[in-house]
Amino acid sequence: MRVYVPLTLPGLAEAYKTGELGAGPFVAYAVTPGLREWYVSDDTEELEYAALGRAALASLRLLAAEPAAPRRRVVIAVDVADRAVSADPGRGSEPDVPGEVRVAGAVPLGKAASVHVDAADAQADVTAAAEALPAADGGDDDAQSVVDGAEDHELLWFATQEIANLVGRGD
Repeated sequence: MRVYVPLTLPGLAEAYKTGELGAGPFVAYAVTPGLREWYVSDDTEELEYAALGRAALASLRLLAAEPAAPRRRVVIAVDVADRAVSADPGRGSEPDVPGEVRVAGAVPLGKAASVHVDAADAQADVTAAAEALPAADGGDDDAQSVVDGAEDHELLWFATQEIANLVGRGD
């Protein structure tokens, strides 16, 4: 199963250093029945793009909690065994978490298929969105519009061989 793991650039650097993602159960996003129902599509590519978008929003939340991190959303697409993934039965059907899954344990970084990162020109909008999240979560429509502004920026696709350069450890 392909899962989309939200990170920050420091989180990506740590995964690169250790060679794995996560240490115990961690949150990722995937095409689940709840996501299919929420997105209302049978197109696999569209559904995977929706799961990637959910992970990008989760990355934004990580940035909001990590003020020192560079203001660029990061998502890694990773292939894991189906048995290593479970939907959170207590929350999986809630409308604010469609596609959310738990990955049982650490995943070797070698299982990554690709990395998706904001371009440098998205930083101002991503910064504003991270700052607006608490107000948006409280129902402020103007703040939600700022958060949605980050979604206007497509994440760039990178091959896994480019991770070293993304985290500043390239040759």
